[in-house]
Amino acid sequence: MKYRRLGKSGVKVSEIALGSWLTYGTVTEQEQAVACIKTAYDEGINHFDCANIYGSVPHAAEEVLGSALKDYRRDSFVLTTKAFWPTGHGPNDRGLSRKHIFSQVEQSLRSLKVEYVDLFYCHRFDDSTDMEETLRALDDLVAQGKILYAGFSEWPAHRIAQGVALQRQLGLRKFAASQPVYNMLTRYIEDAVIPVCDEAGIGQVVFSPLAQGVLTGKYKRGAAVPAGTRAATKEVSQFVERYLSDPILTKVEQLQGVARELGISPAQLALAWVLRLPSISSALIGASRPEQVLENVKAIDVSLDAATLAKIDAILA
Repeated sequence: MKYRRLGKSGVKVSEIALGSWLTYGTVTEQEQAVACIKTAYDEGINHFDCANIYGSVPHAAEEVLGSALKDYRRDSFVLTTKAFWPTGHGPNDRGLSRKHIFSQVEQSLRSLKVEYVDLFYCHRFDDSTDMEETLRALDDLVAQGKILYAGFSEWPAHRIAQGVALQRQLGLRKFAASQPVYNMLTRYIEDAVIPVCDEAGIGQVVFSPLAQGVLTGKYKRGAAVPAGTRAATKEVSQFVERYLSDPILTKVEQLQGVARELGISPAQLALAWVLRLPSISSALIGASRPEQVLENVKAIDVSLDAATLAKIDAILA
């Protein structure tokens, strides 16, 4: 495994990280989920991502992840969770208020069976809570040792800049990580998010680098959705369907040709392409089988030369 600094922080994370979204505590049986997590750890992955809402009920995925990691030294892995989305029907069961953040961190620690999480994300931007309240809550949790670093997921660039400026003004601890979607088919962060974060020393931990599995080539133009895939699963099909148009699947076919020329899998090509940017600290993969982990980690050894990158850009244009 290879490791990169998380932005300008001192912590190093594996280039490939294992995520829990739409997998653990939802559609993957616990025994299989644990096997994926243990395989990832054995392959040198030290970065495990979760959130309070992942799973069939709040904190379900955290329970699975915590159980799988409990036999390993706590300081040997980087563990994350998040809060923002509703966890109940009460007026304070959502958002980034101090009350909700503190409540969810406590519940997450119990579910994960740890005394602290390495990285806590604000899962989206909350325009109903004063940003100073949110940032002071994060700073206090770091001071208490319940979280070591703070970050955000899918914040607009202008909100990131606003948060960074407010942290400086108030003398608060800085954000360490941004977690946006990023892959060959979704590249919006290149325009503003990455430049703003680079300036502030914030690393990118990107999710969906395989575009919900579409970039692996498993979905074909004019063919039925394969059984057992995400697109065939009721709970998660909505996240895949946006990538299943004929123009996109045509690009994917052409990208498969590039992968064949290089003697690598389409998934390895897609991950290596994401990791080409030094601003990316980790690429988050999801895995329902250990073999997927073993295939994807090979991407760290793939180096794409200028001619190959130009060919990919031409396909994606």
